[in-house]
Amino acid sequence: MKIRNNKIVIAGSLAYDYIMDFPGHFEDHILAHKIHQLNVSFSINRLKASFGGTAGNIAYSLSLLNEKPIVLGVMGKDASNYLDRFKKYKINTDFIKVDRTDSTAGAYIITDKKNNQITGFFPGPQSGGYAKTINKIKESDLFIISAEAKDRMLFYSNYLIKNKKSFIFDPGQQIINFTKSDFKKIIPNADIVIGNDYEIETIKQRLGINLTELKRITKTLIITKSVKGSVIYSGNQIFKIPIVKPKKVVDPTGAGDAYRAGLIKGLILGLNWENVGKLAALIAVYAVETAGTQEHKFNWTEIKKRYKVEFKRNLI
Repeated sequence: MKIRNNKIVIAGSLAYDYIMDFPGHFEDHILAHKIHQLNVSFSINRLKASFGGTAGNIAYSLSLLNEKPIVLGVMGKDASNYLDRFKKYKINTDFIKVDRTDSTAGAYIITDKKNNQITGFFPGPQSGGYAKTINKIKESDLFIISAEAKDRMLFYSNYLIKNKKSFIFDPGQQIINFTKSDFKKIIPNADIVIGNDYEIETIKQRLGINLTELKRITKTLIITKSVKGSVIYSGNQIFKIPIVKPKKVVDPTGAGDAYRAGLIKGLILGLNWENVGKLAALIAVYAVETAGTQEHKFNWTEIKKRYKVEFKRNLI
C-alpha cells in the first residue's frame, strides 16, 4: 500500500470518556451459570473524564507523529472544548458536524486488575445523512473506518468500495451489529482488517469460518492480543509483533487506538510489515503508561530513540 500525499481520513466516534478502575477481577463476581440473569455492581476506586472516541484518539496520536489527519464525525452541543483541542493539535475539523439537538457521544469504561474492560457507549447525535459528507473529500490516500454509528460505517465502506479507495476496516465495539452479509462485502474489499482477538473471533463466528479461511479472504489481517502482542497476516506472510514493555502500567484504555495511529504512520513511512507492527506497538505503550486515551505525550525524535532502544535498530 503506497501513501503518496499523507492525506489520511479517520471516520469514527468523537466522545467524552469516563474511565473507571475496579480494584478486583470481574471473573470473581460474575457467575457463569447465571450469566443469563446478570445483575452485578462494581465499586470503583477512580473516575477520570477525558477526551476520547475512536476517531479522536487515533487523530490525537497521529498529530503527535507530525501528521494532520482529516476527521469525519459528529459531535453534540457540548463540542466546543473538543474542537478547540483539535485545533491546538492541528487536526482538520472541517468535516466534523456539530448537532446541537443532543449531547456528544460518551463511553463509560470499567477496567479490572487484569485489564479486562466492560464498556457502555452512548452514540450521541445520529444526524441522518451526515455520512454523505465523505463525497466532499476529493483527495485521500487512506481511510480508516473505526467504530461509530453502524449506518455511517456502512455508508463509508460502500462508498470506498465503489470508488476503489484504500481503507482500513476497524469495526471495534460495533462488531456485534454487523451481519454476515455486511462482513462478506466489506472484508474482502478492505486493504486491512484489524481487531482484537475477541473481535476477530466474533467475525469468524458470524461468517462461520476458521482463521485460515478468514486469512484467505482478507488482504491483510491484524489481530491485537493485549499483553501477547499482535499478529499481522499479509498474503502468505506472518509477522508476530511483541509488545513494548511499559515503564509502568497505568491504564490500557486507548492503547488499541494508539496502535492504529502507529500502524498508519508506519504505512506513511513505507515500512515493511514487521516494522509497521513494531512502531504500532511502541505508540500503543504510551497510552498504557498514562491514564486517559489522549493524555500521553511524545514527539517524533523521542519515538525514534525509544524504537532503537526497544528493537535494537533504527526506525528509518
